[in-house]
Amino acid sequence: MTQTDNRRSWIASANGHPDFPLQNLPLGIFSPSNASPRGGIAIGDAIFDLKVASDAGLFSGEAAEAARSACSDSLNAFFALGASARRALRAQLQALLAEGSSAQARLEAMGQALLPSASTCRLHLPAKVGDYTDFYVGIHHANNVGRLFRPDNPLLPNYKYVPIGYHGRASTVCVSGTPVRRPIGQTMPPGNEVPNFGPSKRLDYELELGIWIGQGNEMGESIAIADAQQHIAGYCLLNDWSARDVQAWEYQPLGPFLAKNFGTTVSPWVVTAEALEPFRAAQPARTEGDPQPLPYLLDEADQAKGAFDIELEVLILTKAMREQGLAPHRLALSNTLNMYWTVAQMVAHHSVGGCKLQPGDLFGSGTLSGPQPEAFGSLLESTVGGKQAISLPSGEQRTFLEDGDEVILRARCQREGYPSIGFGECRGILLAAK
Repeated sequence: MTQTDNRRSWIASANGHPDFPLQNLPLGIFSPSNASPRGGIAIGDAIFDLKVASDAGLFSGEAAEAARSACSDSLNAFFALGASARRALRAQLQALLAEGSSAQARLEAMGQALLPSASTCRLHLPAKVGDYTDFYVGIHHANNVGRLFRPDNPLLPNYKYVPIGYHGRASTVCVSGTPVRRPIGQTMPPGNEVPNFGPSKRLDYELELGIWIGQGNEMGESIAIADAQQHIAGYCLLNDWSARDVQAWEYQPLGPFLAKNFGTTVSPWVVTAEALEPFRAAQPARTEGDPQPLPYLLDEADQAKGAFDIELEVLILTKAMREQGLAPHRLALSNTLNMYWTVAQMVAHHSVGGCKLQPGDLFGSGTLSGPQPEAFGSLLESTVGGKQAISLPSGEQRTFLEDGDEVILRARCQREGYPSIGFGECRGILLAAK
C-alpha cells in the first residue's frame, strides 16, 4: 500500500484505532466462547474469524487457500504458503472490510459469528515454534553491557562482522498474558569460592522485536540475502526474560542457558511485512571505520529499505501500583532503528551454513536499546548493573524485577498521512520461585 492509504472500515472501532486499523490486519490464533482455537484477524476492537469467513465462501483463489490454511490451531501452514498467498488474503480482506464494500450488508448480518469482540476471546501462541534463535543486533545494548564487564573494550572483535546469536528454548516460548515463574539456578556472588543455588535475585526483561519465519529452506541450502524478505512471515514483540546472576556464572564459554530458557514472551498478533511497508527505512549508516559487511550479508536494496522505523516501549506495573490504581510506568522508549544488522542479514547468516529454517521458527532481535538512558531496553543497563535504583510512582524502587511485577511491551509505527499501526501488547507477570 502507499503511504497515503487513508481508507476507512465499516467496522467503526477500526477507524482511528491506535493499533489495528484497516491498514494493519495482523493474524493470530484465538478461541471464541465455547469454540476451538482458530485463525483470526485483529480489526479495531474485534477479531475477524477466518474459519467462519472461509466456511461462508467469502474468499476466492489464492486467498481462499490462505484462509483455509489459517483455520486450525496454529499459523504454521499459513506461514508455509509464502508471501503471494499472504498478500492475496490481505487484499481480499481489505476489500471486504473497507467502507462501501459490496459485501458489507452480508457481513454485518453475520454479526458476532464473524466478528466476536476481542475482549471476549482468548488469544494463543500464533504458531508452533520448532526452533527459537535470539540474536544480539542491538548495538547500544551490546555496548552498554560490554562496558559493565569490559570498560576499555565493550565490543568483541566479531560483533561488527557477524550477526551474533544463540539458540534458545522453543518449549518455553509463551503468549502474552502467561505468567512467568522466577527461575532457580546456580549463582556466584562476589567473594564466594563456591556457587549458591536458589532463586535468581537479578531477574530482568529484554525489549525485542520478534521475527516469524515463513517458507524455509532445505538442509544444506542457504537463503541469499536478496531473497531473505520472502522468507519472513511477520513480526511481533518479544520479551526474552533473563536471570542476570545465573547468566554471569554460566555463560562462559558457551553463552546463555538456564538464565534464558525458563521463559520467552511474545505478543499474540503477527504483523505482516505488507502492513509495515510504509514504515521501512534505510539501514542506519555504520560508524566511520566500521567494516563493510561481507558480501553474503550485503545487498543494496536491503541497505536502502531493509530497516523499520518502529517505536518500542517497555512499562512496568507492580503489585503496589495495581493496589493504588496507578497506570503502568514507562521505563524505556526505543526504536528498531537501533538494530546494527537488518532482519534480512539475520536470515541470510542463520542459513548460510546450511541450517534448515522452517515455517513457525522464531527469531528475537536481541535487546533494542537506544543511545540514551531513557531508551535502555533492560534493567541491567538502566540500573548500571544494579547500582542505581529506578524510582516508581508508587514510591517503590527497582534495580531488578520483584515477584508480582508485570512487564508490558508495546510498539507502534507512526508517519504523517498514514494511520497508526500497532502490535498490541506483550505482557507477563513474574511469579515467585517454587
